[in-house]
Amino acid sequence: MYVVTDTNANWPELSFTEMKNTLQTVHLWTQIVGKVRLKTMPWLNHSWHVTLYVTPTGLSTGSMPYEDGLFEIAFNFLEHRLTVSSLSGSVEVHLFGISVSGFYIQLFSSLEELGINVNIHGAPNEVEPAVPFQQDEAPREYDRKHIEQYWLALVQVQKVFTKFRAGFKGKCSPVHFFWGAFDLAVTRFSGREAPLHPGGAPNMPDDVMQEAYSHEVSSCGFWPGSDAFPNPAFYAYCYPTPDDFSKQPVQPKEAFYSKEMGEFFLLYDVVRKSADPEKTLMQFLQSTYEAAANTGNWDRKALECDFSWLQKTARKVP
Repeated sequence: MYVVTDTNANWPELSFTEMKNTLQTVHLWTQIVGKVRLKTMPWLNHSWHVTLYVTPTGLSTGSMPYEDGLFEIAFNFLEHRLTVSSLSGSVEVHLFGISVSGFYIQLFSSLEELGINVNIHGAPNEVEPAVPFQQDEAPREYDRKHIEQYWLALVQVQKVFTKFRAGFKGKCSPVHFFWGAFDLAVTRFSGREAPLHPGGAPNMPDDVMQEAYSHEVSSCGFWPGSDAFPNPAFYAYCYPTPDDFSKQPVQPKEAFYSKEMGEFFLLYDVVRKSADPEKTLMQFLQSTYEAAANTGNWDRKALECDFSWLQKTARKVP
């Protein structure tokens, strides 16, 4: 049980170097679970039907349809188990340093036990190398403390992203977890169509990427890092990307633009160590959105919410 009183204590210390082996394991596990969601859900625009969601205990698919009703697959990173639940009951899988192949077998045995039949494309997306799940028998690391810390960070980010999302009345994605890149994201849309996206993501069909970016977007997210960039960080980008997007002033001062990635970044540690982590992160989200909206000539008056009436109403409530 986690009981904290200090604001900064809610934001756990994260080290990609220490966490990476566990994150790589869970990343591949979430890909298997996510592909079950992909196969059972009707297609939603921009691949919104494939995502997972942050919960009070971990990550979940939410409800998915099958022949007899609904089922759900949920990671619990407090009790370190995976639960498959349906109208007919539930099955639990203990989480430990099992191979990707072993996890795959246990998950699909659980689904079969509940009478749920799903066939998925049995190889990961957006990663290299894309070893088929059933052939990936390499030993895997699963450190309970590391995945707990990462999940606790997701909880805090989810809260801020949810508040940020509320300030937009145009089309906006849920706050959701993409298992392909292993990031939590929320995306705003201008309402206009975008130029055809070039695609190019590893082991990802170009037409999927092109549908995802069929309309103008301003997107932000949280990513745990990689070997090439071993730092948990927040990112923000837009598509298409106006020439002067990178030159816009963004906050806080520690935020920076990567020409190689074509995105703004803010290190997680900057947020965690700031006097007010939520305010610092919200500055980054809002200023990078404004950079995209202003350079992209979005109709901000029509798209953004004006909640000034709420303040007046609050003053009238006894």
